Amino acid sequence: MSIQTVGIIGAGTMGNGIAQACAVSGVNVVMVDISDAAVAKGLATVAGSLDRLIKKEKITEADKAAALSRIKTSTSYDDLKAAQLVIEAATENYDLKVKIVKQLDGMLAPEAIIASNTSSISITKLAAVTTRADRFIGMHFFNPVPMMALVEIIRGLQTSDATHAAVHDLSTRLGKSPITVKNAPGFVVNRILVPMINEAFFVLAEGVATAEDIDAGMKLGCNQPIGPLALADMIGLDVCVAVMDVYLQEFGDSKYRACPLLKELVAAGQLGRKTGKGVYTY
Repeated sequence: MSIQTVGIIGAGTMGNGIAQACAVSGVNVVMVDISDAAVAKGLATVAGSLDRLIKKEKITEADKAAALSRIKTSTSYDDLKAAQLVIEAATENYDLKVKIVKQLDGMLAPEAIIASNTSSISITKLAAVTTRADRFIGMHFFNPVPMMALVEIIRGLQTSDATHAAVHDLSTRLGKSPITVKNAPGFVVNRILVPMINEAFFVLAEGVATAEDIDAGMKLGCNQPIGPLALADMIGLDVCVAVMDVYLQEFGDSKYRACPLLKELVAAGQLGRKTGKGVYTY
């Protein structure tokens, strides 16, 4: 199955990033959100991102025009009927995602594939609420989508080989480097990354080193482009706690206990960049 048109639910950071990656690679996109304002903002973000690529001489004005011409925006799910694949990129909320995938399942062509861009919710569990569990898969893109090469392709228990092959093929067409992952809490990257961030907070709380020195140590010693504490501020400290709580619940292993200092900062409303203060002040 060759995917020519991709539907995207959600015009936010992840949704518009996926739309850009598709459109630049010659794939038609239908980007849907709940309001005209939301889809307009998403499209404007894509245009701005393409303008930056023009300034860097990565693409031309003609490339930008061609990419934007491939993105159709809508507030109606009916416009998704032409899509061979629809990627759900809504807020990380289980009930909301269930509502969306059920709605998609009821109106898409029988052979269409539904993918979720979830970073923590079980693909097997989401697939089970549809009538096409074999054509349900996870496509976890990384932010910023146009720049990041990785896509985690997550196979639920029921995902068919044909579905996996079609999505793997599309990912490579988008210029991404996909890795295939079994369904498990946090998949691969976040399963390793978030506990590492959490450990950095324990090191900070114990006074082993300053925040600046912890981040410098990981950048210089492990070749990371950004230190774990600065990265936590970028992700959102509340998101880090929520992810650790999911791991603790799913695995039942105390090694996934969120650091008390991390929870204390969240309780204080110091969530990182989005609030202007987290570990660092912005």
